[in-house]
Amino acid sequence: MKRSSVLLACTGTFLFVLSCSKMQPSAPADDMILDGPVAGLSPEQNAQFLRGDVAFNDDIFTRETGLGPIFVSTSCGSCHAGDGKGHPFTTLTRFGQSDSSGNTWLHLGGPQLQNRALPGFQPEVLPAGVGASRFTPPANTGLGFIDAVADADILAMADPDDADGDGISGVPNWIRMKSYVKERQGSHSRAGRYIGRFGKKAGAYDLLQQTASAYNQDMGITSLYEPYDVYSGEETDPEISTQTVLDVVFYLKTLKAPVQRRQNEAEVIAGGAVFSAIGCNKCHTPQLKTGASPISALAYRTFAPYTDLLMHDMGPELDDGYTEGTATTAEWRTPALWGLGLSKNAQGGQYFLMHDGRATSIESAILMHGGEAAAVRSRYQGLGADEKNKLIRFLESL
Repeated sequence: MKRSSVLLACTGTFLFVLSCSKMQPSAPADDMILDGPVAGLSPEQNAQFLRGDVAFNDDIFTRETGLGPIFVSTSCGSCHAGDGKGHPFTTLTRFGQSDSSGNTWLHLGGPQLQNRALPGFQPEVLPAGVGASRFTPPANTGLGFIDAVADADILAMADPDDADGDGISGVPNWIRMKSYVKERQGSHSRAGRYIGRFGKKAGAYDLLQQTASAYNQDMGITSLYEPYDVYSGEETDPEISTQTVLDVVFYLKTLKAPVQRRQNEAEVIAGGAVFSAIGCNKCHTPQLKTGASPISALAYRTFAPYTDLLMHDMGPELDDGYTEGTATTAEWRTPALWGLGLSKNAQGGQYFLMHDGRATSIESAILMHGGEAAAVRSRYQGLGADEKNKLIRFLESL
């Protein structure tokens, strides 16, 4: 082949590759997505993260792989698209939990309604006369940081008697720990109960409990940890391997924290000042720090979740008649606000906020805050339109 022909062939190949690379979509910016591992994992940890990622997002259960016979969903990822918040279609119904107030409808199918069923079976129907609540699946990111906050730090933020007189008390939810769960370093207990930190009412102690319970209650999948079939109530052989459960737990623990967007924008900075001035930061604590963790990438880090991990009485408007642990029916754990501005990406293009998705905008969510947050709501209502817009702009940057 002549030299000119070789040059033309090479040039053509280069232009083809270049044109193809230009046609490929660029990867989204890190602050525009919720998934991805925390920085600093070892090669072995990254491998486990990837196994958990596949199990969480790609494994779809069928009758042959253990689904049901009654269930809510067929996979973890179907309720947490892109590791984001769920949609009203995937919202869970909780109606039974053994606790101090007598809400003990576990014999009627609680703690969760399985509203779907395989052919030949009937889905559950909510029993008449029981207190129930709907829980929209939360975003998953940054959970390992929350898991690693020391109990002592959570207790330090509590103010059960409102000693500072600001109308905000904040208390932990003291729950019974599952037999298979191990105490984290520095755990505090009270009368055989431990501080919960996961779930709408902080009803789960750690991510192992959260994950094993979700497999069992959401998909009807038994494991070494949750061996009882939700349909028959009988103990069965595990339908998912222990290693897979542990891989998913590791995946959830090591998902990165959401990255705030537009941090240096003047309106965002001004909105953050409004956030503090009207008292939102009293419950939505901007910064927390982690303590010891077996995962070094999570240990002794400062992070910005905007939650105090405590229970607060939100007033009669949000009293669903449902309890977990020592939480009252009107008490809810302060939800983390990080990732709020990306919620619509996983929720079909619009917001479904609050514990049950009833708020379809950030402002409507603010206006539903009663009880301990009533004074903050009033201060929000007293803001001018410009200040309100800046506050919303700040919240959407999180």
